[in-house]
Amino acid sequence: MNRRETRERLIELFYAAIRAGNPYHAVALRSKEIRSLYQEGGFKRLVVTGFGKAAYPMAKALEDNLGNVISNGIIITKYGHATRKDTKIKTFEAGHPIPDEMGLNGTEEIIKLLEESDENTFVICLISGGGSALLVAPEHGISLKEKQEVTQLLLESGADINEVNTVRKHLSRVKGGRLAEIAYPARVISLILSDVIGDRLDVIASGPTEPDRTTFQDALYVLEKYKLATKIPSNILNHFKKGAEGFIVDTPKVGNPVFQNVQNIIIGSNKTVLEAARQRAEELGFQTEIITYELSGEARKAAKWLAFRTKEIKNNLTGPPVTPICLLSSGETTVTVRGNGLGGRNIELALSFAMEIEGVEGITMLSAGTDGTDGPTEAAGAIVDGTTVKKAKALGLYPENFLNNNDSYRFFERIDGLFITGPTGTNVMDIQIILIED
Repeated sequence: MNRRETRERLIELFYAAIRAGNPYHAVALRSKEIRSLYQEGGFKRLVVTGFGKAAYPMAKALEDNLGNVISNGIIITKYGHATRKDTKIKTFEAGHPIPDEMGLNGTEEIIKLLEESDENTFVICLISGGGSALLVAPEHGISLKEKQEVTQLLLESGADINEVNTVRKHLSRVKGGRLAEIAYPARVISLILSDVIGDRLDVIASGPTEPDRTTFQDALYVLEKYKLATKIPSNILNHFKKGAEGFIVDTPKVGNPVFQNVQNIIIGSNKTVLEAARQRAEELGFQTEIITYELSGEARKAAKWLAFRTKEIKNNLTGPPVTPICLLSSGETTVTVRGNGLGGRNIELALSFAMEIEGVEGITMLSAGTDGTDGPTEAAGAIVDGTTVKKAKALGLYPENFLNNNDSYRFFERIDGLFITGPTGTNVMDIQIILIED
């Protein structure tokens, strides 16, 4: 294949994965079961709540299939991720990854709606990636501005999603099982699109309807680990210390009666989308291998590992591959922000990978977020090959300078290497697709 054909195949495989992660279809498949449970349980109200980047298509699936029994509902999604709002289910669009006033307003509406719940209420909670930022209700005495400051520091520190959400849960009135606490004694079923490694229910969107495994002391440990204790607002540090000392009640744990009528169901994950990409690659005649579902750690270190594995496979070939080899991976890496550039974890990973394969022929990689956005950019990710660095240097662009400044977006913008999709309607972590050819 020539360079253009290779890029087209990578993009084709990406969209095969995205189609498999379609949240509308995943929720629609559950609609008949939900209707039966609602009718057999003799409930009087069916209420819908939701938050995350996939909240809109998930809610639309319920309304299309159960509109005649839905009483009302409220969802919160990222700006630009909803197409119409004049339905039974009210839609708020809000800020991500930094929470904003619209997210706060939408969450207060959800709280009011769930506070009206009783044993005759059936609540369907639609949860997807991005929910931690979109569902925002700081503890009383903590301001939205303070919550924003802590979130920004955590995102720049290199903390992984488990650590970030450990802190978030202990600043919130709705995370870490507290949404289930508000809805009690209603029947609650959460339909969840996973965007975290291992599909941990207490981590996805900070586990609003799941018993929390973490404590105030764990949150303090995260702050100390990343040297943030002296940087965060003193008000928040004092809040954590009081919680660790037992003066503030911790998040609800396993065995708490508020969870006795709660069921959390994973309806999609990165395994679903990666398997679809594998299947399509094999249909195209590629020798295909899924090398990991759990790519994590610093993006640039993950890139080096991927490049090493790729070059190792290529070097071990006794001759040119008879058919292209396709390597697939997925997960969620982190970026420690040291510069003042613009980028996201996928674009930084792609830049690091490009540097590792400089001058190597026959290797091309696409790294992208399945939600269609990478960090604070409109790009999903980037596509690179062995000529990427050479092309950049010919224009006077030195990749190590951009990498050191966390400015991968502007690097790829200059060489036309960005992969832009717009919102995909789903969110099941990131994927990398690598093709090895002769």
